[in-house]
Amino acid sequence: MAFAPRLEIRQSQQLVMTPQLQQAIKLLQMSNMELSEFVLQEIEQNPLLEVVEPHADAPREEPPADAPPADAASAEPAGLDSELREDRLALAEETFDTGLENLYADRSIADSDGPAPGDAGGDWSNVGKGGDSRFEEMGSAVEETLAESANLREHLLAQLGLTRAPGIVKLICADLVEAVDEAGYLRADLEETAHRLGAGAAEVGEALKLLQGFDPTGVGARDLAECLGLQLAERDRLDPAMAKLLQNLELLAKGEQAKLLKLCGVDAEDLADMLAEIRRLEPRPGRPFGGEPSQPVIPDVFVRPDQHGGWTVELNGETLPKLIVNQRYLARISGGEKKGEVKSYIAEKLQTANWLVKSLDQRARTILKVSSEIVRQQDGFFAYGVRELRPLNLKTVAAAVEMHESTISRVTSSKYMGTNRGVFELKYFFTAAIASADGGAAFSAESVRHRIKGMIDAEAQGAPLSDDDLVKALRADGIDIARRTVAKYRESMNIPSSVRRRRLGGVLA
Repeated sequence: MAFAPRLEIRQSQQLVMTPQLQQAIKLLQMSNMELSEFVLQEIEQNPLLEVVEPHADAPREEPPADAPPADAASAEPAGLDSELREDRLALAEETFDTGLENLYADRSIADSDGPAPGDAGGDWSNVGKGGDSRFEEMGSAVEETLAESANLREHLLAQLGLTRAPGIVKLICADLVEAVDEAGYLRADLEETAHRLGAGAAEVGEALKLLQGFDPTGVGARDLAECLGLQLAERDRLDPAMAKLLQNLELLAKGEQAKLLKLCGVDAEDLADMLAEIRRLEPRPGRPFGGEPSQPVIPDVFVRPDQHGGWTVELNGETLPKLIVNQRYLARISGGEKKGEVKSYIAEKLQTANWLVKSLDQRARTILKVSSEIVRQQDGFFAYGVRELRPLNLKTVAAAVEMHESTISRVTSSKYMGTNRGVFELKYFFTAAIASADGGAAFSAESVRHRIKGMIDAEAQGAPLSDDDLVKALRADGIDIARRTVAKYRESMNIPSSVRRRRLGGVLA
């Protein structure tokens, strides 16, 4: 077959995701904190963007007629103010292509004759844009009022500095402090530490003893038994029977009461007292110091009952930054003849600003639309609780709101709904279906899990319900469920089996 050049016409379809579309998809799946950080970054890069505060449109309160005039030293003649603005604008236009810093400086200087942010009628549009020194002063004042969270490492090193131990022991102890985790446990091998530091085993042991003598009691322990033993020793409660109990904590976890009585050589009453003493101890001595402070979950939408027996869904305006294009500032910098680079820079920033404002508005509308459909589908949950939670999947919501399933997945990711029953992630309302025994409507997996927990919580003391008993009870309520499914749901809630619950009940009785 001979090869020869030829022309062909082909027609095909393909989906091309533009950078704007890709960014819109990222905005849709961002949480409220991630979105706030992204908006702040865009404001720093785009001088045409401006944040509208929730009370920015409130009418300005006029001073009373008999109020004394303002300080004359702070007032400026109108003519001088106009000249200053023209000069500063010209300076900004000359250096426009050097970056955003001059633009921000121009805006903050030009607007500096108005009231300060926080005053009556003050303009907050420049807050957070880097060019207003008043914001920096306000921010530093706020930071000075925040209490710094305690740090376990610094707490231990401060105690180390007050000890009179030999220098080599203090150095080894400082190295061990670096190996203490947030829970307060030592995660270092003593032999490896001695070899690495070129120290003797006796010196490392002395450093470990020094560390374990620090506050909080139990810090520097290498396992749970040692941690509890240090705390009991401080209370003078580490007798031979208690030491034997600490050596067999695995039997305590399994509820092997008979074996514990034999090993410790005590009666049931003494064992109950020993267990009560252990329960008063702290298994994680570093708990008050370790970890970052937890961040509260801020709902993206609120659901409230209305006057007609239904539900009202509204967006949380505090989590949705409202951006606008500063048309006044755009008119100022666009006037007159501009160089090619300056003109293209302005056009690019204007296009980016308009797209971002539109994308944020579309994101808010999408979240509200999907949340409203979830509330409509799960109205029984809001009225009666988890037992009335219905099976729901992404496909059902996507068909109702005429969107793709991937869009629904992005909308419900890291978004929260504030309800009369608490704050829930939107994904919480999507649960699998459990068939009905009588052929009726299916049950939600979450509601079935809630029923199982309620049955176990209400079981009689000393007579725990087995998985077979739970299956019979659920089928009596019309829920067709297998025994292995009940066991899976029980284990997902960290509920032990009936055998272990019976043993634990005997030990803790």
